[in-house]
Amino acid sequence: MGLKEQIDLGNLPKHIAVIMDGNGRWAKKKGAARIFGHRNAIKAVRETSEGCAELGVECLTLYAFSTENWARPKVEVDGLMSLLVSTINDEYGTLMDNNIRLHSIGEINQLPANAQEKLLDTQEKTSRNTGLNLILALNYSGRWDILNATKKIGEKVRNGEIEPEQLTNEVFQSHLSTAGFPEPELLIRTSGEKRISNFLLWQMAYTELFFTDVLWPDFRKKDLHEAIVSYQQRERRFGLISEQINI
Repeated sequence: MGLKEQIDLGNLPKHIAVIMDGNGRWAKKKGAARIFGHRNAIKAVRETSEGCAELGVECLTLYAFSTENWARPKVEVDGLMSLLVSTINDEYGTLMDNNIRLHSIGEINQLPANAQEKLLDTQEKTSRNTGLNLILALNYSGRWDILNATKKIGEKVRNGEIEPEQLTNEVFQSHLSTAGFPEPELLIRTSGEKRISNFLLWQMAYTELFFTDVLWPDFRKKDLHEAIVSYQQRERRFGLISEQINI
């Protein structure tokens, strides 16, 4: 029995987050520039998105560009921004064929104007799709998200819209960039690195972590299936004990 056949469709993670790592190392192994690895990662994005859509996963968040990535060499950043525009354009058909709705989180207004325009246009065109919610984290960091939510709430407190004692986990969460989406239940990180790199810090309080040595350009549906099977074999206790969960 293959990995896909082992998946319990009644126990799917509602939200899968992915740190797409290893593009540069993949390119280096082939004696090519880092941008070559980024270009060849598009198939992994397509397969992962299609794989989640086929299974019925509700949300998939891809960590596409962090706030720290601006510090990379200019030629690589410029190449990534250009690639973002062309990929969104080229993959529009894939989104529509798979009933995928595109979203974005992060400081999008700091991206190049053509990237912002293409991103917002595609989000609008896919807004009526009812399947997988594909969320691109662009110019995003977990600390920015928490700080930004705190500023929004502070402004409301100053304006008398909310009292400090009314602040709850639910209220705080409603001011994060992921408001309206379930918290990620499974995080996948490729390339063998074992850290969360400032990604969805508040949202991943109880997320199951899956690390794989596969470099992102080589990631395929079978690797997604492996991560989901691993997730389904775990007991999620949320601070309780097994006896309480299994009553």
